[in-house]
Amino acid sequence: MYREQWFEVTQRLSRAGRPFVLITLIGARGSTPRDSGTKMVVSADATFDTIGGGHLEFKATAMAREMLARQDYSQRMEHFPLGASLGQCCGGSATVLFEAFAPCPTQIALFGAGHVAKALVTVLAELPVQVTWIDSREELFPETLPANTHKRVDAYPCDVIDDLPDNLYYLILTHNHQLDYELAEKILRQDRFAYLGLIGSATKWARFRQRFDYRGVDSSQVERVSCPVGLSAVPGKQPMEVAVSIAAELIGLYHTSTQPTQQGVAWKDIKSWAADQAEPRDASDTDSSTSTQTSSGETL
Repeated sequence: MYREQWFEVTQRLSRAGRPFVLITLIGARGSTPRDSGTKMVVSADATFDTIGGGHLEFKATAMAREMLARQDYSQRMEHFPLGASLGQCCGGSATVLFEAFAPCPTQIALFGAGHVAKALVTVLAELPVQVTWIDSREELFPETLPANTHKRVDAYPCDVIDDLPDNLYYLILTHNHQLDYELAEKILRQDRFAYLGLIGSATKWARFRQRFDYRGVDSSQVERVSCPVGLSAVPGKQPMEVAVSIAAELIGLYHTSTQPTQQGVAWKDIKSWAADQAEPRDASDTDSSTSTQTSSGETL
């Protein structure tokens, strides 16, 4: 039976938008269960691959799960003497790098399973987003969905909005203008959205605006709607052309809203670890694990 390699697992979890910790054995001195460079992956409910088993792997897995539980999506290094404190008789020592990856920050609610929506889902499958795809007609969904997409079939799509989290990117691409209006009005009145894109012509949008005004929908919320949805600089009426236009607009939005974070361990922490590895250790080092300090000064 085929077993996924760590790099395949990280790709799959990333596409599904799930958080995980990549554990790497970056230093091995003396007798250790695995060599330097060995990796494993830990998610909230599973582990993939191994750094050698035993108490070292047990403790490393526990530390990774603690990071996920605290939503601590940072990097840290730990040193483990493989002596009495870990119940292993290898006699060596291991330095382990923990890299925690956050869940996907961009979540999309896509209403409608027509031609444009189908084309859009194939594009979004290659992007760092999570998609909830909603329609009342189950037969319209393809048999296989991308890893970052899950379908929701509901006879009353408007009711689904109540179950969705805050700060979603909403895309309304249904086959029914009245349903489009009802979805948009409910989303606007709840005022929990990060973005609302509505497919349609300028004429359709002018009529919708009149109805919103007549029904007392906050005009400041109406101004936030993107209709016609997509970038005007990407022309075309073919489903894939429209899909690319919508995806391009979304890419610009989530890149603007997502703040960059430090990737990897700070250089001074690596230098500290390298100096530590170069110094000989005595028997006193076998009693406990030690931690590096991040560039922010926090003790790990």
